Amino acid sequence: MTRKRPRRRTSLLYMPLGTAFFLILAAAGLLTVGLLVLDALSYAYRRIGISAGWMALILAAALLGSLINIPVARLRAEIHETSTPVTVFGVTYRVPLVVRTGRTTIAVNVGGAIVPPSVAIYLICHDHLRVSALLATLAVIAIVFTVARPVPGVGIVTPALVPAASAALIAVGLGGHAIAAVAYVAGTFGTLVGADVLNLPRIRSLRASVVSIGGAGTFDGVFFTGLAAVLLASLR
Repeated sequence: MTRKRPRRRTSLLYMPLGTAFFLILAAAGLLTVGLLVLDALSYAYRRIGISAGWMALILAAALLGSLINIPVARLRAEIHETSTPVTVFGVTYRVPLVVRTGRTTIAVNVGGAIVPPSVAIYLICHDHLRVSALLATLAVIAIVFTVARPVPGVGIVTPALVPAASAALIAVGLGGHAIAAVAYVAGTFGTLVGADVLNLPRIRSLRASVVSIGGAGTFDGVFFTGLAAVLLASLR
């Protein structure tokens, strides 16, 4: 009895090039996409009223400034030692080892509480934003304050996309000549006030050695707000 030879299935999925050369092409492709994204961001920032050079400086200052916290006050608080990572809204925050000092230091984060508000104030003056920016900011403050959560050892935490999405939708709803600028202003001040400033009375109960305004828990919301604003500008 003759046995039939098993048929070899020809796969339609295979790498047409050597692995090394394929990786080189992939890296080149990613670099091209990155340059296109940067060009799109430059265009969007120019639509807001910020040049490409200042755009690069602002992004760099925000990212590098997020590492710098300037102490402004100290409060007495019950501190406990902990070094366990904490995950909130899908984002993991590294909680540093805390020494039992019995005090909480309130700090201002350069990348989240100084750079973005400075840009927002410039946009208010440049685009003559008044009522629309005020109404949008108040609305975002209410939304952010509602979803903000105090997390022991970390501070006040908000979902990263909520401030940005809220600011963008509210700005579009209000309309006007500077939707993207309104979104940036409302998202920036709405996040800082709604998450950090209005929750200052709850700081003592957080058992954190350092609570940074505009830092961990709110920096991502402020940063995404800037991205949402430039996306709005690029779509107009």
